[in-house]
Amino acid sequence: MSRSTPAASPAPTARGRRLPLVMALACGVTVANAYFPQAITPLIARSLEVSDGTAATLATLTQLGYAVGIFLLVPLGDRLPRRPLITVLLVVTSLALLIAGLAPGTGLLLAAGTLVGLATVVPQILLPMAAGLVEPERRGRVIGTLQAGLIGGILLARAFGGVLGEHLGWRAPYLVAAVLTALLAVVLCAILPTTVPAVRDGYPELLADTLRMLHREKELHRSVVFQITLFGGFSAAWTAVALLITGPRYDMGTQAVGVLALVGAGAMFLAPAAGNWVDRYGSDRVNLWCVAGGLAAAGVLAVGALGGTAGLVALAAGLLLIDVAVQCGQVANQARIFALRPEAHSRLNTGYMTCSFLGASAGSWLGVRAYTHFGWWAVCALIALTVASPIATYLVGGRGRRTAGTAPEIAITSEPAEPSSNPLSLRHPSEDTR
Repeated sequence: MSRSTPAASPAPTARGRRLPLVMALACGVTVANAYFPQAITPLIARSLEVSDGTAATLATLTQLGYAVGIFLLVPLGDRLPRRPLITVLLVVTSLALLIAGLAPGTGLLLAAGTLVGLATVVPQILLPMAAGLVEPERRGRVIGTLQAGLIGGILLARAFGGVLGEHLGWRAPYLVAAVLTALLAVVLCAILPTTVPAVRDGYPELLADTLRMLHREKELHRSVVFQITLFGGFSAAWTAVALLITGPRYDMGTQAVGVLALVGAGAMFLAPAAGNWVDRYGSDRVNLWCVAGGLAAAGVLAVGALGGTAGLVALAAGLLLIDVAVQCGQVANQARIFALRPEAHSRLNTGYMTCSFLGASAGSWLGVRAYTHFGWWAVCALIALTVASPIATYLVGGRGRRTAGTAPEIAITSEPAEPSSNPLSLRHPSEDTR
C-alpha cells in the first residue's frame, strides 16, 4: 500500500470557481474526437469505396482504442503530475487526428483512428482530478458540471462531423479537430493547477490494483454494470441511426445526423441537476430512473422505422431520452465510485470507464450488425434488452441505499506535502489537518 500524508489546501479563489467550467469545456472538446467519426462513416465509405460496415469499423476501433487508453494511461493520473500528462496526451491526439485526416486509405485511417481513441482520454483524468478537489457534499454537482461538458462533446461531435463532412468532405472534421486539440493543449498547460502525485507505486502495480478493485469493490462493480449496458445501448443507437438516416428509408445526408445530435445535446443541461439529485437521493435511485428512461427510449426509437416526418420526430425524441439516461447515469455512477478511495480516484475511474467503453464498442458493433441483417427494429430490441439487464443488479445489490459519496475527502501524496496550488479546492485548510 502506498504511503501518504494529507496536504493542505488554500481557500477558494475566483479562478477556482471558474475552473470547473473550463475543465468541462476541455472534456467536451477532447471527447468529441472519439465520436464525430460515427456521423461521417457513410461519407468515408463512398470516398474510399468500401462497405458501410468497413467504414463503421472506424467508429468501433476508435472507441475500443479509447477503452484501452483509459486502462493503460488514466491510472498514471495517480502517479504523475496531471498537467504535463494531460498536455502530452493532447499533443499526441492532435498528431493522430492530422494523420487520419491525410490518410490515403482505410489501413492508415483505421490505425490513426485507434491512436486517436487511445490518446484522447484527457476527460477521464480531469474528472477524478476535479472530484478530489471539492468537499463530498458538492461532489455530485462538480461531477455533473464536467459531465455536462463531456456528454455535450459526445453529442455535438456528431453535429460537427456531420455538417462539416457534408460540406467539406470527411477529411475536414479530422483536420479541424487536430487544430482545436492543439490549441486546447496550450490552454490547459497554462491554466491547470499543479498537483502532487497521490502514490509512488510502479506502473505495473497501478494496473494490477485497477484489476483488483474491479474484482473487490462492490460499489465499483455495480456502477460498471449499470453503465456498460446503458452506454452499449446508447452506442448501438447512435452508430446505427447514421445508417438509417442515410439509407433508403430516409435518403438524407450526414448533415441530418448532425441535426439529430443537436436535439440530443439538450441532455447536457440536465447534468448539474443530475448531480443535485445524486447528492439528495443517492446513486441507486437515479440509476433506476435512467434504466426506465432507456427502456422508454427504445420504444420511441422503434417508431423511427416508419419513416417520414413522424419517424424523424420519434428518432429525435428517442435519442434525446437515451442521451438523458446515459448522462444522468454517468453522474450517479461516478459519484458512487469517487466516494470509495480518495487516493485511488484515477484507478477507480480507469476500471469503470474501461468497462464502459468496452460496452460502447460492443454496442456499436452489435448495432451495425443488427441493422445490417435485421433492420432498425432489431436495433431497438437490442437497446431494450441491454438497458433492462442491470435491474437484477439493483435488486440483488442493496436496493434503496444512498450510495452517493459522503466520506470526507483528503488529498493524498507519497511525499511530505507542501501547500497545494489547486484553486478548485473549496475546503478550509484546517479540515486537512484533522
